[in-house]
Amino acid sequence: MPYDPSSAETRWQDAWAQAGSFDAKRDARPKYYVLEMFPYPSGRIHMGHVRNYAMGDVVARFKRAQGFSVLHPMGWDAFGMPAENAAMEQGGHPRDWTYANIATMKDQLKPLGLSIDWSREFATCDDDYVAQQQALFLDMLDAGLITRKSAQVNWDPVDMTVLANEQVIDGKGWRSGAAVERKELTQWFFRISDYSEELLAALDGLDGWPEKVRLMQSNWIGKSRGLQFRFQTVNAPEGFDQIEVYTTRPDTLRGASFVALSPDHPLVRHLAEGNPEIAAFVEECRRIGTTEEAIETAPKMGFDTGLTVRHPLDADWELPIWIANFVLMDYGTGAIFGSPAHDERDHEFATKYGLPIPATFGEPRMDLAAADAMVATAPYVPAKTETVTYVRGFAGQTDQTAEEAVPAAIAVAEQQGWGEGVTKFRLRDWGISRQRYWGCPIPVLHCESCGTVPEAKENLPVLLPLDVSFDVPGNPLDRHPTWRQTTCPACGGAALRETDTMDTFVDSSWYYARFTSPHAPTPTDRAEADYWMNVDQYIGGIEHAILHLLYSRFFARAMVKTGHLPDSASEPFKALFTQGMVTHEIYLTRDAKDRAVYHLPEEIERRDGKAYLKSDGREVQIIPSAKMSKSKKNVVDPVDIVANFGADTARWFMLSDSPPERDVEWTAAGAEAASKFLSRVWRLADEAPAGGEDPDLLRAAHRAIADVTKSIEGFAFNKAVAKLYELANAIGKSKAGGDTRAQVMRIMAQLMAPFVPHLAEEVWAMSGGQGLVVDAPWPKADPALLEDDTVTLPIQINGKRRAEITVARDTPKDQIESLVLADDTVQRFLDGAAPKKLIVVPGRIVNVVA
Repeated sequence: MPYDPSSAETRWQDAWAQAGSFDAKRDARPKYYVLEMFPYPSGRIHMGHVRNYAMGDVVARFKRAQGFSVLHPMGWDAFGMPAENAAMEQGGHPRDWTYANIATMKDQLKPLGLSIDWSREFATCDDDYVAQQQALFLDMLDAGLITRKSAQVNWDPVDMTVLANEQVIDGKGWRSGAAVERKELTQWFFRISDYSEELLAALDGLDGWPEKVRLMQSNWIGKSRGLQFRFQTVNAPEGFDQIEVYTTRPDTLRGASFVALSPDHPLVRHLAEGNPEIAAFVEECRRIGTTEEAIETAPKMGFDTGLTVRHPLDADWELPIWIANFVLMDYGTGAIFGSPAHDERDHEFATKYGLPIPATFGEPRMDLAAADAMVATAPYVPAKTETVTYVRGFAGQTDQTAEEAVPAAIAVAEQQGWGEGVTKFRLRDWGISRQRYWGCPIPVLHCESCGTVPEAKENLPVLLPLDVSFDVPGNPLDRHPTWRQTTCPACGGAALRETDTMDTFVDSSWYYARFTSPHAPTPTDRAEADYWMNVDQYIGGIEHAILHLLYSRFFARAMVKTGHLPDSASEPFKALFTQGMVTHEIYLTRDAKDRAVYHLPEEIERRDGKAYLKSDGREVQIIPSAKMSKSKKNVVDPVDIVANFGADTARWFMLSDSPPERDVEWTAAGAEAASKFLSRVWRLADEAPAGGEDPDLLRAAHRAIADVTKSIEGFAFNKAVAKLYELANAIGKSKAGGDTRAQVMRIMAQLMAPFVPHLAEEVWAMSGGQGLVVDAPWPKADPALLEDDTVTLPIQINGKRRAEITVARDTPKDQIESLVLADDTVQRFLDGAAPKKLIVVPGRIVNVVA
């Protein structure tokens, strides 16, 4: 009877549930907390989910077998615009859409046999989670970690909402298509910038994180040391007698040729009020996009204001003031000086508008004229560690590196009293206000008598009203007839609720802490948090390497400060693993108008390396493997794979095909091969031949224990799988039966259990294992069996490897020499003559000189 995964997998999942195998318990055992980034309930799981959660499951099951009390939870990142968009486009309510999708995805995930403690499940839109997030907000507000201030935002005048930079495309709202306006709104902010230095310094201690992620976070925080000083204006309007500038390259100050202001600079705003040309230019700048990437890649645009400033090193030297589209208001001071000889952006700008390009330095031993000639056509931008010759230095520079010249320039400015050295960070406070409905309400009120007032904790949660409509753009909370109206907890008078809801990054910035006590009446239960935190292994996509992880690190510190986490939890994730994507070929034909038509994998038949439509036999174009995408139809439904092959096949393929940090290409042939191998393992357990002992098979099993253990610990799951293939081959070749065979098959079941847990239970039971394999302790390799009794010695003849012999490890040297001389290959090379030399290196090699 062949192996039937459809019945076996359901049976074993029921057995685990009945035994409470995956219920996380705080007890005397050492703990291990493994967590995958929780999913957004979009409607269906995909192969990326399978890969992500299979990896976490390997770790969770492995650690459980090693004697740890394991916490492996699951939840849903449930607030956000997709649900609100669905309500606008399809009707219905975001809450209904969200919970229906959660139910669907949970039904799809459960057949994978993941070792999840489902009793800890929650969605971030649950009333209880909302209540605790609001309580946490109030605690953070009381601790001085939250502020309310005016800020420039991207405003969509049609959808009437703030847009993130990434939602502004070609100057238009990503959904409405309306021209985006820059608007100043009062917003709520988390004061993450207060932690810039700490968040940066702590990266050095995150040894369990990928170096690339630490570097990405470091660049985002963006620490720099530079000079802050003021240009004195010559002919500016009253109240603008100075322009403050911050620069990380003060050593290039004598190469300045202009001062550039951000379109949002206060002086520019003042000028725009009375100058239609400037106002039009500012609007044009805003239309090109507001992201740093958009600004960096856009053509450089400038407007000469006609105003000038005095150079701080020479009162008779005046520089023109320009407005430039590439200067950001929210970094530095919103003003820069341009040094076009040594900056590509400034060079492009100066060349376009005919501004001077004086060199500050040149190549070693270069004179002034040669340096000016060199930078006339292209900027000279050497590495900061490269020595250059300063031709227009001001701090006694001659031949110096930038690393030496910058602090020297800062020292001169401070000594002369016109500037000061300043450390700045790129990281800005985190604006969390969102003008939308489907999010966690911000628990504050606006009272005419008391101002802005926190909601009383006893009134939490502040829940969203359900009787809203989405037939009009904008935030339904603003136009709800009664929801805003409430009572001020401070004075008892009438008050209005805050209608902004929280950025959904807030929801995912502390969920790991809530999982430690998901039903507690406070954000955490300290006894549970003290036991379970920190997350020992966090797994998720590289796309969350910056914001989600940075915000989570800030939130952990905030929760320590407000007493919800222990001091040791300020870095919430001990180890981080970022897995690769799941890819698939794309199948393409073209319609009568030469438009691309994409086809699902199940519509395709492969023959002789080509692809054809099953429906009409037409050949289709095969586009090399790319990330699975619904729009390109190169998707494989995990539900279909589980139905056709079983969950273990999907898990095995996801874990076996490539290193987990790299992309894996899903192929039908690969899935079929995985299924055949698992069936073969089942047959090996089912055959049970009547042979005797086989010491070599036992040695192979114990080598597999050592190798698989090491591979799992090193997150090299594909290597562990390869070792299990080797062990299966050794079992298939062995004539061992009886106790030896059963013992090795039980070891096989234990080693496979983290990867293919259902088949492992089958093999364990068939081989005489007691209880469930999920409860069996992880096997330990016998050191004596790891020592091989034989050794294979390569034979080199005249410097080239020609043959080999296998001998007992303790074979005497003279016997090895006799065996080598008797070898057919050696005899053929010697052709009856004695060797000139015969050198035996014990345990290593034999050299023959013919």
